[in-house]
Amino acid sequence: MRLRHIEVIQALLQTGHLGTAAEMLQLPVAGVEGILREAEDQLGFMLFASVRGRLQATREARELQVEIAHVYEALEPVQRLASSLKQYLAPPLRIICTPPLAQQLLPQSIATLRRRFPDAPCSLLSQPTREIVRSLLLRESDLGLSLHDPDHPDIQCQVVAQGKLQLLAPHGWLQPKQKYVSVQDLAGQSMVGLEGHDPLSVMFESKLHALRPAPVVQTRVQTHQMMRSMVEAGEGLAVVDPFTAIGAKASGLDVCPLSPAVPISLYTLTLNNAAISPAIQALLDIIKEQAEAMLAS
Repeated sequence: MRLRHIEVIQALLQTGHLGTAAEMLQLPVAGVEGILREAEDQLGFMLFASVRGRLQATREARELQVEIAHVYEALEPVQRLASSLKQYLAPPLRIICTPPLAQQLLPQSIATLRRRFPDAPCSLLSQPTREIVRSLLLRESDLGLSLHDPDHPDIQCQVVAQGKLQLLAPHGWLQPKQKYVSVQDLAGQSMVGLEGHDPLSVMFESKLHALRPAPVVQTRVQTHQMMRSMVEAGEGLAVVDPFTAIGAKASGLDVCPLSPAVPISLYTLTLNNAAISPAIQALLDIIKEQAEAMLAS
């Protein structure tokens, strides 16, 4: 018997119906029937008998079923090897980004990449910039995305898009059609702060401290996404990156840039002299295109 004969016999043993077996094997019914007759002619005995519209296995077919199961068990190592070889030919894309980019930009970019590289496996992580640098240096990741330049001698850092810091406020806080908020307008306001030593936030908070009266910051959180959640909960105003602002606007918060504008850049981070695969290069192009479109809107 050929392997095709065994596949048809196994499918008929499982289903007891020509049409269902044909669907399982993705073959026409006539094709399955022809392979069955060919196997029976070669063996010299009947394998199935039609009983009330179903195919009932003969005694010979039931005895063969045990050995057919052994054949499928023997094929499993071959299938595993083929799968591992496929993964070897298409290594995973190991991407790490800061939390704001994991919410809006990266998911849409990966979805676009999937249409070009449908079989490319992806590993996605969200970490602060210092952890992105560590992961790249240890060769645990291939590409990093951040809103900060880590200024590291072993990391190649490129600007792919630029935007502006945005103010988040409860719905109705801004005047209709208001296009920006002056930094001076934040004097005395209740605001949500950011923990840690984020360079851009440290610089901006120095401007807030110079206001009279200074804004009141009673709550500090770790990420811009958490700042957005606190504004939604009524904890005050917040100043966040433009990617976080996109999601905030969609959820109903008031959003607008500050005046004077505070620029912010999107950086791609790679290890110096690291080889760039075609899939990574395609993703870089997609990220640039997606980021520019988001920030333009």
